[in-house]
Amino acid sequence: MKVLLINGSPHKSGSTYTALSEIEKELNKANIETEIFHIGNKPIRGCIACKRCENNRCVFNDDITNAILEKCESVDGLIVGSPVYYSSPNGTLIAMLDRMFYAGNKVLQYKPAAAIVSARRAGTTASFDVLNKYFTISNMPVVSSQYWSMIHGNNAEEAKEDLEGMQIMRILGKNMAWLLKCIEAGKEKGINIPQRDEAREFTNFIR
Repeated sequence: MKVLLINGSPHKSGSTYTALSEIEKELNKANIETEIFHIGNKPIRGCIACKRCENNRCVFNDDITNAILEKCESVDGLIVGSPVYYSSPNGTLIAMLDRMFYAGNKVLQYKPAAAIVSARRAGTTASFDVLNKYFTISNMPVVSSQYWSMIHGNNAEEAKEDLEGMQIMRILGKNMAWLLKCIEAGKEKGINIPQRDEAREFTNFIR
């Protein structure tokens, strides 16, 4: 089993990475393979609603979005981490997630997912809510911890001093490992993911 952890910060080894690394340790202890993928600091285009997605890929192939989708095909769980910018996740990450979830929804369905956010002080709950909505619109079980999955600190060293935040990350890692193993055990007993037996409905509220 493998979990992909996306570091949505432009800073490769900052507070967000520190939180993700704490989760990764617990997953590895449970014999879950991991990869932390840093989105970097280069521009990522937003979705233009062209509806030209094909084969679980975005039509635009000039940034990392399709590379992430390719990785998602072979993982069992997903964790997305972001710093807080004006009470919202990093805009570059949002641009990528919009395209990633629109083009690759079928790749992501029914894979357990979690969001974590880091901030100096505030805006964490609003950012946490934004990220979780990607999962809850995509049939993805959301993995929780003992508190909302956030950590505080202006840099990596300060984040490590947030003892509660670091504990929240460790418990999140344990909970993700537990759920993945439960799903695997279910499959061995013939319990598979739900099958859609009806066409999807789209209701417009203005007629």
